[in-house]
Amino acid sequence: MGEPLTGGLRERKRRRTHQALEDTALRLFSEEGFAATPVSRIAEQAEVATRTFFHHFPTKEDVVLAAYERRLARLVDLLADRPDHEPPLTALRASLLAVAEDYQSARPQLLERARLVAANASIHARSLELQSRWEERIADTVAHRLDVEVEGDLRPRLLAAVTFAAMRVAQRRWLRDDGSAELPQLVAEALDLLEHGLADPD
Repeated sequence: MGEPLTGGLRERKRRRTHQALEDTALRLFSEEGFAATPVSRIAEQAEVATRTFFHHFPTKEDVVLAAYERRLARLVDLLADRPDHEPPLTALRASLLAVAEDYQSARPQLLERARLVAANASIHARSLELQSRWEERIADTVAHRLDVEVEGDLRPRLLAAVTFAAMRVAQRRWLRDDGSAELPQLVAEALDLLEHGLADPD
């Protein structure tokens, strides 16, 4: 009988399986289409049981959006590492620009995922649901920085909502142009308009 998996080995095995499912799914979606690819085929191609797929991804849509949780975790960590005295909008700006750099470096994969989101209503709906969770997590983090209750102060949710709106607008422009522009620059421009320019459209 083999030795039981240690925590570290078990986690590495889990990550390998997770990545194999993600890579296999994206390949099949590209070759055969999202709607035409059942979860059972993804699992078969990745050489795991179908139930294993659902241990890693709640829905088929979540495979396309797998990077969302990783980006959110990084954004929360970046925001938590900003100096305590820094205004929340300044801290959010620096953190979002760092995440935009990550997006820029993964341009081909993100463009492919974005095309899948745009072409499939169910993935788009799921992405909106996950984005709403992003805003809630960031609002909680901002509330902690301000030492206020998120339910009792307008600022945390407002700051999270408007900065994510700026990020989405910049991303949409970036994707529309097939990533030809620099995403961090577009995000910076959107945040500049948010902070300084919207009161005076001229």
